[in-house]
Amino acid sequence: MRNTLARAAGEQMSLGSYPTYVQAQSVVEALAEQRFEVEQTQIIGSDLRMVEQVTGRLTWPRVLISGVVGGAWFGIFVGLLLNILTTASFGRAMSFGLTWGVIFGGVFAAVGYGLTAGRRDFASRSAIIPGRFEVLVTADHADHARTVLADSPR
Repeated sequence: MRNTLARAAGEQMSLGSYPTYVQAQSVVEALAEQRFEVEQTQIIGSDLRMVEQVTGRLTWPRVLISGVVGGAWFGIFVGLLLNILTTASFGRAMSFGLTWGVIFGGVFAAVGYGLTAGRRDFASRSAIIPGRFEVLVTADHADHARTVLADSPR
């Protein structure tokens, strides 16, 4: 599949470059509305940057609560599996799964946070964000796509 994408990208022509995904998407949407074969197009994000949004400071209580909650969800899943796969009653299977999930979730979170030794005392989310979006179309469909875009009321 990677070779197919690389080969297709080499045989493509640009219909335009846009600062937002929404603008690039509207070009493809305009082509689709005019019954153009949109399977011949690609939206390529470039000028990539990694953005890390800090969501808060990590403290022992926050780490332990997060670990316990995550462990509880896993414990519920294990309890449901036990209920399905064994003869244990629903309540017994769920309490077993939940109890051990909470214990292991809390312990693993505490050990993981303790091993960082204060090197990363914050929580965050990261994303890769393109700076530009280019709409490409296969070379043999480029003239038709440009004609369709010129005639479409955008």
